[in-house]
This record gives sequence, structure tokens and C-alpha cells, in this order.
Amino acid sequence: MTVTDVLKKITACHSRAPRADGVEARARLLHTAVHLFAEKGFANTSTRELATAAGVNIAAISYYFGDKAGLYRAAYTEPMGDCAVMNDVDLSTVSLEQGLRMMFTHIAEPLKQGEIVQLCTRLHFREMLEPTGLWQEEINTDIRQGQAALSQLLSIHLGLDQPDDDLHTLAHSIVALPVYLFMGRDILLALQPHLIETPAAIDAYIERQIGYAMAMVEGEKQRRLQSS
Repeated sequence: MTVTDVLKKITACHSRAPRADGVEARARLLHTAVHLFAEKGFANTSTRELATAAGVNIAAISYYFGDKAGLYRAAYTEPMGDCAVMNDVDLSTVSLEQGLRMMFTHIAEPLKQGEIVQLCTRLHFREMLEPTGLWQEEINTDIRQGQAALSQLLSIHLGLDQPDDDLHTLAHSIVALPVYLFMGRDILLALQPHLIETPAAIDAYIERQIGYAMAMVEGEKQRRLQSS
């Protein structure tokens, strides 16, 4: 899979055509679940409350999601997308800049959906404080895989046989750049809202961050050369 194919896949992952089978009811349930779970948590939100707020029959929860836990999982994961794009790429065939663009685009693309992702971000914060197991699962799967891919990409670029502690520190520092779009969104909107208020602005922001990440890697490369 080429870099262009991967970027197209990322965009498609967040712009899928709606399901034909009761899409409106399912979408209302999902949006309501994100809002209520983010506000009250999993344990304090009842299925009756979810159904009433969404304006659907309570049986719709089991029909579309299996049960409340299934609805919670969908609310937690679907707005953020589920494309494991880096798993499809031979990282030895892409440049550092190409790899960073794939990763940064994948992380930031959900932000273009607007309110639903804002609510989903709050839900992720609540999951960290009141864990149901999904946050730990995300760490053990998506986050671990993504971090391993980035570490591999950096190792290739820096000519290392395997990552060391300094490279892992660099990898975590790089990931922090796009993640701040979620963690610091309220700050950005309060101080410089124009930086992220449109999809085009988000693209420009990410493009600049890719340049900063490239500079960080070059700084680490020079540090290693000077200390060798």
C-alpha cells in the first residue's frame, strides 16, 4: 500500500456512507450515548435514559449494539475511527516525512467531524478516571501498535538496530504534538481559535507540526553524532 493509498484510507475511515438499516435511529443513539456517557459515566447512565433521550425504543439498544456495554464501546471508538493504517505499510519503504504525515493525519482526522468528537474526547477523559477496561485495551492494542510503528520508523531513519530509551522518549514527544489537538483543544479555542476552527486550518496546523517533528528527529540525530 502506497502513502497516497494510506492517506485516502484515513479520510475514508472518517467519511463512510451511512448505514441504510435504520441509520437515523442508530446515529441518534450513538450521539446521545457519547453525550450522556461523557457527562455521567457508564455506571450512572441507564439504558432507559439513553433510549428516552435518543427518542427510540429501548429495544433499539440491543438491536443495534447488543447491550449497554456494546453501545458504550461504539460511543468510545466509532467517532475516533478504527483504521490501523500503519499496519498496512512497510515502513522501510517510506521516508520519515511520509511516515509522520500518515501518523499525524490519522490522529487528527477525527477532529474535522466537529461536536461528536469533542464529546468523545470528554468521554475518553472520563474513561481514564472511571475505567471500564476500554482505555487499557486501547493502550494494549492501538496505542502500543502505533508507538511501535513510530519507534521502528525512527530507528530506520537514525540507523539503529533497535529502539533505545532516548528514541522512545523522542517517539513519545513526537506523538504529543498531534495529541495536544485533543488534550489542549479548549486552550487552543480560547487563545487562537482560527488555528483549528476549520478542516483546512487543521490540515495546515498538522503540516506545521510535521515540520516540527522532523526538526526534533534531526536534533536527536545531531546529538547522537556529537556524543559518539
